Amino acid sequence: MTSVLYDVPGPKAKVRARVISWITGLVVVAVVVYTGLTLWQKGMWDPTRWDIFNDPLVWAALLRGLVVVLQSALVATVLALLLGMVFALLRMSSHRAIRIPTTIVLEFFRGMPVLLMMLFILLAFPGISPFWAVVSALAVYNGAIIGEALRSGVVALPKGQREAGLAIGLRPLQARLQIEFPQAFRNMLPIIVAQIVVLLKDTALGYIVGQVALIREGELLAEFVGRQQYFFSIFLVMLGMYLAINLTISTIARQLAKRRGGTVRTAVAMPDGSMSTTLT
Repeated sequence: MTSVLYDVPGPKAKVRARVISWITGLVVVAVVVYTGLTLWQKGMWDPTRWDIFNDPLVWAALLRGLVVVLQSALVATVLALLLGMVFALLRMSSHRAIRIPTTIVLEFFRGMPVLLMMLFILLAFPGISPFWAVVSALAVYNGAIIGEALRSGVVALPKGQREAGLAIGLRPLQARLQIEFPQAFRNMLPIIVAQIVVLLKDTALGYIVGQVALIREGELLAEFVGRQQYFFSIFLVMLGMYLAINLTISTIARQLAKRRGGTVRTAVAMPDGSMSTTLT
């Protein structure tokens, strides 16, 4: 099947893609094997470097940090979704006095590094805790991106959707919230879930601003039990925790995409700074 946006690959393209996939897979396997052998030669897989995980207190410390990570990600996600809806509504306002300042603010938030935003919040609000500095920065930054995704989803809808709502007596805001936003959320859900994965990974930046989450707990644990002997094993377990959570969320995103017909929409930046979607 061929469309304007996507051409089904022919026999040569399929063979080329299969060869590239095999080469890429072999390179990845070679790098993993080489890394594993190098670490083995340095004694990193020695059982004496992993015996601390027989102690329940070690797991208790790591899980305590993981809970803080999940709390930060959960609160920031809820706030980012709410902010995204507000940003999308203001960005699509028919009044230039609202739409233009909102566009400038959105571009500012999208272009500002998350870490600098966390530090700025700590400096601007001296009494705020590192937890809320991390949550606030993640909510604002990801809210700006989710807002643009929602706006793209609304713009992609047929105009008849909104006109039908107005025709049955709904106010413009009601038509936006009750008819257009639910469809935009459904269409852009894979992109929003992918952004939530990015949000969760960015919680690791809380280590720099003093938040006692998973990485800080691992650092303190390594200092207590012996950094030189156990830091590698603790680091690898923390990495496994992050990967397990992110892979779970990514799996959920793929399942959601399959329920929508086996297609995944990918965000594409347009020349005017807006976002569009393509099917992959």
